[in-house]
Amino acid sequence: MSENLYSLQEITQALKNREFTVHYQPQYDALTNELKSAEALARWQLSDGRIVMPGSFIPVLESSSEILELDWYILNEVCRFLSAQEEKNICRVPIAVNFSRLHFRDADFVGKLIKTVDSYGVPRRFIEVEITESALSENGAEITSQVKDIRAAGFSVAIDDFGSGLSSLSFVKDMDIDVLKIDKSLLSRNCEDEKERIVLESIFMFAHRLKLKTIAEGVETREQLGFLRTCDCKLIQGFLFSKPLPEDIFLTLCAGGSTAEESEDILTVQAPSAATQLLLDAIFMRYPLVIFSNLTRNSFYMMAYENFTARTCPSTGVFDELIVHGTSTMHPEDRDAFSRTFDRQNLLKAHENGEKWVSLVTRQIGNDGVYRRVETTDYFVKNPSADDVLVISLCHNLE
Repeated sequence: MSENLYSLQEITQALKNREFTVHYQPQYDALTNELKSAEALARWQLSDGRIVMPGSFIPVLESSSEILELDWYILNEVCRFLSAQEEKNICRVPIAVNFSRLHFRDADFVGKLIKTVDSYGVPRRFIEVEITESALSENGAEITSQVKDIRAAGFSVAIDDFGSGLSSLSFVKDMDIDVLKIDKSLLSRNCEDEKERIVLESIFMFAHRLKLKTIAEGVETREQLGFLRTCDCKLIQGFLFSKPLPEDIFLTLCAGGSTAEESEDILTVQAPSAATQLLLDAIFMRYPLVIFSNLTRNSFYMMAYENFTARTCPSTGVFDELIVHGTSTMHPEDRDAFSRTFDRQNLLKAHENGEKWVSLVTRQIGNDGVYRRVETTDYFVKNPSADDVLVISLCHNLE
């Protein structure tokens, strides 16, 4: 039967007859190749054993509210499967379930989600709610509010097909999500095209800075895998490792704790960009406040600011104003020394005199009203493409 011959009536009747099944596509750790999670995908099994793919029925269902019934059907099947794993003492992994944009017009969607999952006794952390990028563009305001409630209830949330349409970073910035799934269209040139690599590197970099888990979809070649590893992509989903699996085969996979292939030494598969990210993580661990400044242009921007003594600091702006702000947070006896040491003109003179860095220990007041000793060090650095005098400020608490 041709794909375009299935009618809404045929599909809804198949739903009532429970002819739909769930196939699970494994998601593997990009470096260790360990099974970490999976995505639930709907399949329609005809009486003659043939499998009808989603492209034959999803568009028809999406033209009506019947897509909601399919989504709830799949969620129930996933919960039943996870519950059965628990009874058999088989290791479980989180399962991603797709939800249509129509759900977010229902004010009680989150309540129904909670009720369904809890009825099977499945911990909510095992269910990931997937929302397509296109749904965000149509219902951004409605979804943003409900996503907060979904996460507050203990579920994780993923944006699916990121990069497939009119991607907007504002969705990622404003949406309280956990996972960014990179659409396979961004891998269409096998990661061998320079522009494609630049786009992917940029996406993974900002996702990492936002502390989002990343999943690359549609990975089919070792070239794609190799490049994604250099970008610090967390999870891989695609035919290179596994096609979507029927429930019984996926259950066996979970029971065996299988990996996709023999694991390699992480250090041998990481390219410089991934190693650089590890280095940055180590620096941020030691120095919770990192600021990049251009003394020549009297500007700065904050690169990292976590768990520092004082929690109020401008993120970007005029360097002179930053020093005024910093001085105001110091102990009265340390303000003059701080102001003189990090005065922009004095720093420029220090650079002219050949100094490599300038450092000072002061007492800075925290949000709790307590003064603590803080070391601030400005390192002079050089950008080969400009003659501007640049500094990187590394600050950390000494107590």
